[in-house]
Amino acid sequence: MFSPSQDDVRRFFCQVYAKLQSQSLVDPLETLAGQWVAEHPEYHAHLSDESTALAQQFTGEDGQSNPFLHLSMHLSISEQCSIDQPRGIRQAVELLATKREDLHAAHHEVMECLGTMLWESQRSGRPPDGQAYIDAVQRRATRD
Repeated sequence: MFSPSQDDVRRFFCQVYAKLQSQSLVDPLETLAGQWVAEHPEYHAHLSDESTALAQQFTGEDGQSNPFLHLSMHLSISEQCSIDQPRGIRQAVELLATKREDLHAAHHEVMECLGTMLWESQRSGRPPDGQAYIDAVQRRATRD
């Protein structure tokens, strides 16, 4: 299993941003990450300086979200949907995106469900509950 460090993730997104600026994205993962980077211009300043990105701490106490975590979650959700893992996530996200008429907005809601599932897993010491995650996304897609 691939387990990148915090620095690896930050370097990756900074490199994707640089390649996006020079229009030189070449591999599929970079291209997908570049699409999400482009959707978040508010993060471009963080991505433009790799050494600062590596040193900066995002505690949430100042109301500032962690751009690297946020982009990583977009990328994770996109990959989950591409392989439909956990099984049913693709349909649940598509249903939510249709309901919201906006894939990006749907992703932000899915992030909340994903975060809750991971928090519950860590809190309980059990593996992540993929079905609970899918159910949470489906509930969002079917409520008014």
